[in-house]
Amino acid sequence: MANLQISTTQNVNLGYTVASAGERILAVLIDFVIFFLYFYILSQVSQLFDRMFADDWSIFGLQSLLLLPVMFYSLYMHILFDGRTVGKMCLQIRVVKIDGSPVHWSNYMVRWMMRLVDLWVFPAIGILTMIFSDRHQRIGDSAAGTVVISTKKRYNINSTILEEIQQEYTPQFTTVTQLTDKDARLIKETFRIAVRSNDYKTLNLLRVKVETIIGSNSDLYDRQYIDTVLKDYNYYTQRL
Repeated sequence: MANLQISTTQNVNLGYTVASAGERILAVLIDFVIFFLYFYILSQVSQLFDRMFADDWSIFGLQSLLLLPVMFYSLYMHILFDGRTVGKMCLQIRVVKIDGSPVHWSNYMVRWMMRLVDLWVFPAIGILTMIFSDRHQRIGDSAAGTVVISTKKRYNINSTILEEIQQEYTPQFTTVTQLTDKDARLIKETFRIAVRSNDYKTLNLLRVKVETIIGSNSDLYDRQYIDTVLKDYNYYTQRL
């Protein structure tokens, strides 16, 4: 899945996972199921109208009125539920502004109006733009400056202080227990960023700081040292 970096007005960078075209299509299909159920109920109500009213225009007017919730479904659901329809809620995706600012009702209006083009009249256009655009945006998203993101929480071992340790692992630094979970998490995050960017100066500064805290002295290279400290910390804390 594509990732999206959004810089807010407070200059805070937020990382999101852009919803895939498959997730968006499935969300639309779920909404269509709701429409189908609504139309079924509407057909039953229409039969009741036929028995209640002899005037065809009255029946037509009432049926048209009952169609309004379907026509404006996407618009009012997005406004009321923070960029989500029932389908999006089920798939845990929602609409956000691409620049990080709050989504205004007018943005939802633009997306809703463009549905006529890229979902109803020419559905292939909406599907193709979602599949082949970098951020899986349909024409309505591009016009409104929005993007659909996934709100699912995805956890992996890199998101925690945990390290993969072999069963026969032998620790080298017994004093790592002086670290706290907060220390270990900060060390790991800094270590990962420094390694990814080949920032050897930061690695060295991190190593010096860790040595000061745990009172160690080692001939290991900076990268090996930090990696060993993290594994040792996990070795001892997982056995407490």
